[in-house]
This record gives sequence, structure tokens and C-alpha cells, in this order.
Amino acid sequence: MAKKENQVAKYDVDQLDPKQFILVKGARVNNLKNLSVAIPRNKLVVITGLSGSGKSSLAFDTLFAEGQRKYVESLSSYARQFLGRMEKPEVDYIKGISPAVAIEQKVNTRNPRSTVGTSTEIYDYIKLLFARIGQTISPISGEPVRRDTVTSVVNAINGQSEDLKFMIATPLTLHDGRNLEDELNILLSKGFTRVLVKGEVEAIEDLDTKKTKLEEIEILIDRLSVKKDDEDANFRLADSVQTAFFEGNGYCHIHFRDQEVIKYSDKFELDGITFEEPSINLFSFNNPYGACRRCEGFGKVLGIDPDLVISDRNLSVFDNAIVPWRSEAMKKWLKPLLDMAHKIDFPIHRPVKDLSEEQYEMLWEGKGDFEGINAFFSFIESQLHKIQYRVMLSRYRGKTTCPDCKGTRLRKDANYVKIGGKSISELVLMPLGSSYTFFENLELSAYETEVSKRILLEIKNRLGYMMEVGLGYLTLNRLTSTLSGGEYQRIKLATSLGSALVGSMYILDEPSIGLHPRDTARLGNVLSTLKNLGNTVVVVEHEEEVMRRADQIIDIGPAAGIHGGELVFQGNWEDIMKEEKSITARFLNGKEKIPVPSSRRPWTHSIDIFGARENNLQNLDVKIPLGVLTVVTGVSGSGKSTLIRKILYPALGKMFGVTGEETGKFSGLDGDYNLIQKLEMIDQNPLGRSSRSNPVTYVKAYDAIRTLFAELPLAKQRGLKPAHFSFNVEGGRCETCQGEGEVKIEMQFMADLHLTCDECKGKRFKEEVLAIEYKDKNIADILDLSIEESLEFFEDQKPIYAKLKPLSDVGLGYVKLGQSSNSLSGGEAQRVKLASFLGRGQAAQKEKILFIFDEPTTGLHFKDIEKLLASINALVDQGSTAVIIEHNMEIIKSSDWIIDLGPEGGDGGGTICFEGTPEEMIKLEGNYTADYLKEKLL
Repeated sequence: MAKKENQVAKYDVDQLDPKQFILVKGARVNNLKNLSVAIPRNKLVVITGLSGSGKSSLAFDTLFAEGQRKYVESLSSYARQFLGRMEKPEVDYIKGISPAVAIEQKVNTRNPRSTVGTSTEIYDYIKLLFARIGQTISPISGEPVRRDTVTSVVNAINGQSEDLKFMIATPLTLHDGRNLEDELNILLSKGFTRVLVKGEVEAIEDLDTKKTKLEEIEILIDRLSVKKDDEDANFRLADSVQTAFFEGNGYCHIHFRDQEVIKYSDKFELDGITFEEPSINLFSFNNPYGACRRCEGFGKVLGIDPDLVISDRNLSVFDNAIVPWRSEAMKKWLKPLLDMAHKIDFPIHRPVKDLSEEQYEMLWEGKGDFEGINAFFSFIESQLHKIQYRVMLSRYRGKTTCPDCKGTRLRKDANYVKIGGKSISELVLMPLGSSYTFFENLELSAYETEVSKRILLEIKNRLGYMMEVGLGYLTLNRLTSTLSGGEYQRIKLATSLGSALVGSMYILDEPSIGLHPRDTARLGNVLSTLKNLGNTVVVVEHEEEVMRRADQIIDIGPAAGIHGGELVFQGNWEDIMKEEKSITARFLNGKEKIPVPSSRRPWTHSIDIFGARENNLQNLDVKIPLGVLTVVTGVSGSGKSTLIRKILYPALGKMFGVTGEETGKFSGLDGDYNLIQKLEMIDQNPLGRSSRSNPVTYVKAYDAIRTLFAELPLAKQRGLKPAHFSFNVEGGRCETCQGEGEVKIEMQFMADLHLTCDECKGKRFKEEVLAIEYKDKNIADILDLSIEESLEFFEDQKPIYAKLKPLSDVGLGYVKLGQSSNSLSGGEAQRVKLASFLGRGQAAQKEKILFIFDEPTTGLHFKDIEKLLASINALVDQGSTAVIIEHNMEIIKSSDWIIDLGPEGGDGGGTICFEGTPEEMIKLEGNYTADYLKEKLL
């Protein structure tokens, strides 16, 4: 049946029922070659193939674009005028399409206020929960803060013995401009005749105001006895209590005979503190009412960065560890500590990394005659009218965690409100797995249960889905902008599950990115859940485990770019294992393999990290070998990125002056880092902020191309210089679109529209520049070439060829020279950065560079991983060092050294499970990474 379906789907879409299939006929978007395919509805379908083969063109530019266009067409003409006209994909027809939801890899927000909690809406529900059932606890006595009401006071009185006599009174307060005598006369005019003085009744007219102090006087409101079932008596009691609250500015005192006075207040206060009542705004850091006053809800402030003040923790105080005190003028601040060190037992010769917390704290806070680093910077700040002090202060400033809210972004008193003994800040700093356990085991009163039933259901559902997609290690306070593309995509996937849409088409772009193979199985369950709700799930994916779970696999190829765009295979897992022609199939069924290195590079030098304890790292000491290929691995959330991106990179980066990022908590750095001349982070961030940034400019090949065009006879005749062939500066570029090739129309509350420029028709340059041709191609035609085509075109131009060749070597032969960097995926951007280093040739060989790669296999097919490994090994063979954060087993098996963190994610991780070679690792039992690595090595 599968084979027959494959044949029909492959060739005869005209004969199939659009109720059962999404039928695509003659798709010609980008490099698709008149592709016809039938995608079964309400199934899990994986589209695979080499990078650049046309997978995304089919999934996003054809299926999703048409799904969106159809949805817009279904709206009223009034609504459509705000959306603009959406272009129809270049295709003969698409039938049977559903409303489409695209979940891509890109982290679309750089908003410094956006967190995991806000983007999943979990935080909104938690805010509501705290506003409705949160109990405010006094930080002084630890007692709950309550506001008394007339009803609660009446109920308390009626809880006493029947017929028990009592008096209702309230403190006398003076209003502005009145003395005691004036206040008593006004009371008489209101109808009050008696007061209590030290608890004794006295007539106002008999009171001696000269002998009586104000604080001894209470206004006597009423004298009553407890009558529980007397309606009239209770009405009078309630009226008197209300009068007491009014006259006493919110206070009511009940005097029972022979008992202590019971004091009530309708103010929200306790222990002399007036508290804010819980409300949604109190817990919102995006609202001025709830945001921390100091950092305004950002969690970070510009302060003194300890890593810049003490840049090398291997030095002792005596050896000038404190950088600003190294000059002769500033040594006077250190001298008192050196003089009194023996008296206070301070080890001035001990490295800073080995100081106890108390000793380190003393360096900053001071003791006795030694004023400390903080006092020094306070002095500097008081001298900012002098330029030398302003310059000095700027050297040591950096973004630091806000000291008031400790990075939780909320005003301090929001944390007095507790549920189950936890404040909202404690909850947002917990890993999601721990938060889920907390809400599962939360014990509430009957009233609280009734109020919170619906809210808790939403919180637990959403947290449950986050656990399902393997993100239980994140915290709600984690900034969205710090997530990887894969994490952000899985957050959106979990949010989609929470919305429980049915009858839709979900299109996902490699949701397995950033997942350890152990967690990929759980992702498969989530995708199946989405399908079982009644949705068509189309996944662009290279991960074997996801393909195994698919109802159908569609392989686009056979190769990339102009050599792709065809349907190579369609069928299920059993069918693909028998397939011969498809490159994907050959890797899956073992006909082709990435070879295991014949030997592992030895190493003698390393960078040593001590006491790493940021996030979930548990005081790690670890050696990072130099001159070899090291892979840092472990399950998702085990601490890999924290160790490398939050500690190693910023700590070294500050020494090399390449970053001012805040360094995570660690004791010190040691080893042979002086052997490193340069530090490079090759991550998945966009290449440049400008939409005009593209691969050919990034690898510096465009300079040579512009020079070539400027040297042509016609260009010289017209006086055109290399600058005229640049779309970044005025001169030769089209000024209507400023070299963009398109014009942006701002749509106010809708996404902006990008339309092809009418002036240059998308060619970016003026007519006189476009008239200059080299081998029958003008500069716009050159930018439209793929890397692969350009290598053939510039074969005789060695400088240009040498710069472009590395782009092909890292598997980007299908990318166009002038393609905007904004349109590149995170993985593609990362490989362009790698190519720029490969293109340096001899210059790079002379430098000893430490390269840090963050999941470079993102978006890569097996065949492309082979190319990537060759490129990275070329860098290492030149004398550089590569440290790769990775889950991909092909990279792990090809490494020289493995550092495995775990054993679990979040609180269950942060320890070193293994350090050594791949051959040593597969001897381990019960290690998740070792279990999957065995399949590749044995």
C-alpha cells in the first residue's frame, strides 16, 4: 500500500482526493523544479534532504505561504486592506490546504523584557494566581497580613459569650490646624459625648485637656453587649464598627470587660508596615507599578563589573590582582590592607580564587582602616567632574545583576506575597520541572481551591507541555533573547499544544535542534499528540528518530541549489531503508557513513576552569584541552552552554577585550590561556544588523569583485570607482531603496510589507552601473549567482575564488552571493562565519585561535556534516583549538576529547559525568551520551 501511495503521490496528484491529501502541483518556488507531491492530511510528514535542496521552499515558501494567503482571502475586504496583497506561490495549484501555523527556528524577539514566562503566558496565569489567593506575610513577624472589615469584626465579636458587655472605641487623631480642644469641640458637635482615657469613660465636657495626653484618649463610639441572634443589635453593632473605622482613620478598638483591648484595622498593615494589596500589576515587571524601582524591570543595571576589577583571579592581592589599584597614585587604597593583614589574618599572598567568601566580601566592603573596593568606586563617582576619573570609571563598568531585586525584576514588596510558602520570584527562578512539581503538590483551602481551579489547570497544562518538549531545565525568568533557535521553537510548539487547535497544518523547522537524542523521543510524542488532535504536521528535519516516527518521509534533492528541487523519494520508514538512489536513504541504511578518525590528537596544554557554579553547575573544575577538537555534550539543560558561553567565553573575552558580557560565577581561570592569541565565538546570531549584510560582503570577497568591475574599460571611461559598485554607500546604488532592492511599507499594527523597488526593479543599482558587464554579467547578475555558480564563473580570478571557496567547503554552495543575511537560518549564519576564517589562509595559520561553536550541525544533513567536520579539522590542523557544544553523534564520534555534563537537566545536572576520548566513553554504563555513541562506534 505504501509503495502504491508513493507512486500515486509522486506522479498523479490530479487523481487524488483533496479531502485526504494536500495536493501540490508544479511548484517552482526558488529552486523547486516543477515539483508535484501529495501530502496525506492529519499525518506526521517529514520533509528531508540536503541543506539547500528545497525543503524549506516546499514547506514554508509554498505550503505555508499558500495557507496564509487563503486565510487572508477568507477575511472581509475591510480587513484585507490592512494586510496588503499576499503573493501567490509560483505553483500550478494547491488543493486541500488547511489554515497554516509556521513554527520556525528564529528567535524573533530581542526585547530585553521578554522572558520564557511571558512568551508562554505561564507568567500571566501565575500573576493572576498570586493576585487572587496570595497571602502577604510580614517580613518582621512572619505573620499573615490581613485587612479587617466590618463583617470580620462583627463575626469576631459574636464569637464571644452571649451578653458579654463591651465598648467600641477608636483612637483620637488631630487634623491639620486643630489643637486638642478644637478636636473635642468638633466631636461634641457630631454628637459624641464621651471618650475613654486610659480605658476609663469620661465626659468630653469634664476632660482636662492640659493634664491629658492625646495618645491616652479614644473616642467612645458605643457600649453594647453580645447578642448573636438579635438582628437589630447586630445592625447597630455593624453601624458602630463602621463609624469607628471612619472616625479613627481605619482603626477600631474593642474593649471587653476584664480583657486586653482587641485592635482592628481596615488598613493592609502589620508590624508597623503598610503593605500593598496583591494585584496583577504588583507582580508585573512590565508595568511601572510592579517593576523594581532601581532597574525598572530589566533585572540588570550598569554597575561595577567584578570581572573587570579583578580580571585575573590567579593573582593575589599582593601581586596586584585589583586592577585599578596598580598605578602608583591608587596604591594608597591597598596599603592599609597590606599593613593590617597580619592583625586581621587576611592572606594577601593567596590567589583571589582561593579566598573564602568572607575574605572576598571584605575586599569589597572593607574593614577598619581599609575602606574596600566599593568605597573606592564611591570616591571615583564623587569626582566625575574630572575627566580622568570619568575615563577610569568607564573601564570598570558593565551590566550587573540588580542588587535590589537580585535579577527578579519585581519591586521588593511583591515578594512578601506567598503561595505554599513560595514567593513569585522564587517560582520564576526554579527550573520548570520543579515548578510543575510545586503546583502539582500545592495544598490549598476549599475557598482557595475554588478560586484557583481554572488558573491552576492552565498553569499545569502549559508547564506539562514545556516538560514534554524537553525544556524542563529552563526557568520562567530566562530571557527569550538568550534562547537558542531550537529552544524558542519548542516553546512555541508547547504554546501551540496549549491552545489545542484542530484541523490546522503545522509546519515546523527542525524542532530537534538543541535536543540530546534521549529527548528527541519525547519530542516525537509531542508531534504525535499534535497530529492526534486532528492536525497535519509537516516537519523539515534531518534527525533519524523523528523520521522513524513519521507516517511519511518526503526526500527532496538529489543535491543542493540548482542540483536540487526534485522529489527523490516518498514513502515510509520501511521503504526508505530499501532505497538506493537517495543520499538521505544511503546514510540512514548505512550504505554511506561519516568515517571515524583513525587516531585522536593528543594534548598537553589546557585552560583550567575552577569552581564553576553558575546556574546549575555544581562547583566544577574542568580542563579545556588546547590544539584539539573538544566536544562538550550532555542532555538538554545539563549546563553545557552555561560552562562555555557564560563562563569560559566571557572570562577569556574580557582578557582579549572582545566582550563585556557578564561572567557567570566561578572561582578562577588557570592553565595555558597565554598560548591563545585570539578568541572567536561562532554562534547562530545574525551576521549583521543591516539587511544589506550578506555572505559575499562578510567573507570579504565583494571588495575584490568591486575592484574587478572598476578595472573594466567601460567603468574607467565613465569614471566609476569600486565604491560605485557598493550598495552600502551613495554613488552607484539606487537611492530610492538605498541599495536594498526592496522598499519597506510600515503597516502600523501589522507586519511590515516588503515590495520590490519600482525604480531599480530589485537590482539595487543605477542604470549606468548595471551597464558595466564582465563575461556578459552585470553586478546585479553576479549577486544573483549561487556560491557554486560563482566559483565556476570566477575560476580564473584567484583572489575572489579563494574567498568564495570556503563557503562551498562548509556546505553553503546553494546560497546566493547577495542573499540578505536576515534570510539565512542560524545554522547558515554560523557556517558563513566559519568560512570567513577558513578564507584567511596563511594569516589564520599564524594565529592560535580558540574557536567556540554552539551547535554547528543546526540545519545540516549528514552529507553536509561531513563537509563541516573537514572545515573544523582544517582549523585545528592549522594550530587552532575548537570547542563545540553539540549533541550530534557524528560530531561527538569525530572529536579528540569529550566533556560530558549531566546526568540530567536542570537541578539534576551540572556535574561532570565523563572526560576522555570517544573510545573510553563507550565503556561507560548508564550514561545517556555513551549509549547513543556506542551505535556509531561499535
